[in-house]
Amino acid sequence: MPTPELRVKNLKVAFTTGDEELIAVHGISYQLNRGETLALVGESGSGKTVSALSVLRLIPEPPGKILSGEILFDDKDLLKLQAKELRERRGRDIAMIFQDPMTSMNPVLTIGEQIIETLLRHTPLSRSEARVKTIDLLNQVDIPFPEQKLDQYPHQFSGGMRQRVMIAMALSCSPRVLIADEPTTALDVLIQAQIIELLKQIKKESQMSILLITHDLGVVAEIAQRVMVMYAGDIVETGPVSKLFRASLHPYTSGLINSVPALKATPQKNFRLSEISGTVPSLSQIPSGCPFHPRCPSAETRCRTDKPRLKEIAPDHAVSCWLHP
Repeated sequence: MPTPELRVKNLKVAFTTGDEELIAVHGISYQLNRGETLALVGESGSGKTVSALSVLRLIPEPPGKILSGEILFDDKDLLKLQAKELRERRGRDIAMIFQDPMTSMNPVLTIGEQIIETLLRHTPLSRSEARVKTIDLLNQVDIPFPEQKLDQYPHQFSGGMRQRVMIAMALSCSPRVLIADEPTTALDVLIQAQIIELLKQIKKESQMSILLITHDLGVVAEIAQRVMVMYAGDIVETGPVSKLFRASLHPYTSGLINSVPALKATPQKNFRLSEISGTVPSLSQIPSGCPFHPRCPSAETRCRTDKPRLKEIAPDHAVSCWLHP
């Protein structure tokens, strides 16, 4: 049996706008096993980033609020920790690579100072030792001339290099869990491949657990062992990557997979990629019943009125769909 590193139970998150409380995450539960990469996929607005930020209690309050649930790490509920203890956990035990490194870094501090600050907070290193460690970290993520680069500012780096700095910062204290929020977004294909290889190498060397948030199924196939598909704040399907890609059960999962061009496909005249009609509903307009039914080609009457529960159909493979009651 796999050993869980992080367990999320019945997590429910809401945002308040005026007098209205909008539910962004609808009581989801999952576990991240030790040494595995779990990919969290879905379109923008599905609740991926909100659920991941909730692990470290980084949801801005207000307008956000974690209404209920448990996030268990070392048998402690992170949602109940005092602010000081939670700060100690952040970066040291659980680290995060944010989606946009340019807005996640302090523009008036050198990248070296920002990594050194993290090391001084969470390790017994002196400042001179932390500087040496920072140079080593920049070298590990393949930043050339790290001795000179650590005294430069974020705006002096390209997008790919800033992402490497973010990875170095996240890895500085050798965390057991790494949350990577769209680590390859807005990067060209070559840099994306380099970042993926870097994450794979780091995982192999450290055996850390990675929660990967992405909408890129190519990245999922390359790096993840399990995948969790989210739609409108709910988990609609979860299972091993190979099984979901080969035999997905939820129409939404199938739609996502079929919308990706196959490498061996030969385009015919008037060829069009498969697409999912419509868009993810806004938080204020979540449909009754199955939230995917307005876009689902297989929707039945029951789908419009009754919401299905996530149910295990086969070992390690669960789906929330009335096609598989």
